[in-house]
Parts: sequence; C-alpha cells; structure tokens
Amino acid sequence: MASKIHDTVEGLKNPWLLRPMFDLVSNIFKLTWLPGMDRHPWMRPEKTDMRWLPINQDIEMPDNTPMPLAVLDRLIDEASHRVLFNYCGCRLAYDCQDYPTEIGCLLMGDSAIETTSSNAREVSPEEAKEAARKAVDAGLVPIVGKARIDNALFAIKDRGRLLTVCFCCECCCITRFVRHIPQERMEHLFPKLEGISIEVTDNCKGCGTCAKHCYIEAISIVDKRAVIGEYCRACGRCATVCPKDAIRVTLEDQDYLDKTLDRIRSYVKYD
Repeated sequence: MASKIHDTVEGLKNPWLLRPMFDLVSNIFKLTWLPGMDRHPWMRPEKTDMRWLPINQDIEMPDNTPMPLAVLDRLIDEASHRVLFNYCGCRLAYDCQDYPTEIGCLLMGDSAIETTSSNAREVSPEEAKEAARKAVDAGLVPIVGKARIDNALFAIKDRGRLLTVCFCCECCCITRFVRHIPQERMEHLFPKLEGISIEVTDNCKGCGTCAKHCYIEAISIVDKRAVIGEYCRACGRCATVCPKDAIRVTLEDQDYLDKTLDRIRSYVKYD
C-alpha cells in the first residue's frame, strides 16, 4: 500500500486521484480503536511523535523565554538536509479554499533527500525559514517530529532519520483525522508542547468560532461558553480566531525548548 500511496501523492498530473487515497488514510485512523491496531507502524509510539507549535503572538510566557517557533528555527539550523515540497497534497486533494496549496511540507535529515518526488527540492536554512514564515503568515500551524506515515507517503525507508514539518490547516490536512485515535494513544503519538496550556476566559460569549476551527473537534459549546476537552493538542488555532480574545495560551515551562528538542532527538536523528 505504501508504494500506491506514494505514486498517488506524486501524481500532480492527476490531482483528482489524491482525494480517494487520503480518504483511505483517514479510514485507517478511524479503525485505530480496534484491538491490535496499536501495532500498526503508523500507530506505534516509537515510530511517531509529533507536536504542534502554536503561532500565536500573544502567548503568555516566562520572561526571556523564546517563542515556540524557535523550536522550528533550531531544527532547521541543525538539520543535515532540508527538502521543501512545492505543494500540499492534502490541500490539493480536498480543494482547500481557505489556505494556499503551494505551501508544502518540509522534510529534514539524511533521509529527506531520498524522496524521489519531482515536486521537492533541497533548500538552504534561510530558504526553509522563509517558507516557514510564509506558512505562519498564512495562518498554517507547524506540526513537527517523527511521522511514520510520511515514510509511506514519500517512499522513504524508515531509518529513524526523517524529521517532518507539516504546515497544517484545520480543514483539509491529514492531521484532522487523528481525532479518531483513542485518547490513551493520542498522548504518546501527538503530545502537547511541553508546559503549554489553553484556558477559556470570562470574555467568551459562546459564538462557536473556536469550535468551528478546531481541527480535532476538541471544543464544544456548553451553556453559551466554549469548553476545551482533553483531546486538545494546544495548537492555538482557537485563540487565533476568537473574535473576543477569550482564549488564553500560556507556556509556563521556561525550559520547554530544550525539553522539546531532547524528546524529538530521542525519536529521530536529523542532524
């Protein structure tokens, strides 16, 4: 199946083929509750460890603590190779109307250059950072780490040397399918950024804008007030779109940067 996925993702000449293949991927996620699915390569905690880096500029943080996007800058600077894709297969497949399709994934590490995609090119650290800033400016949220599914998507043998940075929208990207993963597995595969929390303040009027934009459907409206559930991965989208500035994002651990990088390094070698 991996080769079929790769052939389809590579097939920009026939973009209409992309959607049924991503639908197949979504169905795999929907079956993760079944006994034994935790042994699937995509669902094994030693094979996948991804977390979101909130792009909010008003995150409450300890003094002199770098913003979460500093994690991405460090990864880019330290990576042995950086390969940037010219389009996002997810947004192309689902004909995304809200975010640009021409912003694609960034692969890093020795295995990144093993992709045979004609749609990717190796870039410098400066080019990679420029692409990341363009993505953030467009409202896309970076998700970084080791994603075993990407070895299948890009036909790269898993040697533990492929670091993924996806710039995700809430409406079309594969990441929205992870809401089907049982909570106990979610914590291992898609942990929150170290030390981060999200809180609904008394400014909330229950308009539902945050719930609409939550890619993982972790927000509900109860008694005219937003309630953030345990599935929340602290991506910060809700705070970004809230018209009343009623959601507060707080990063309390001033050592989060080193802890995050140490955890990523424990799963994948990228430098």
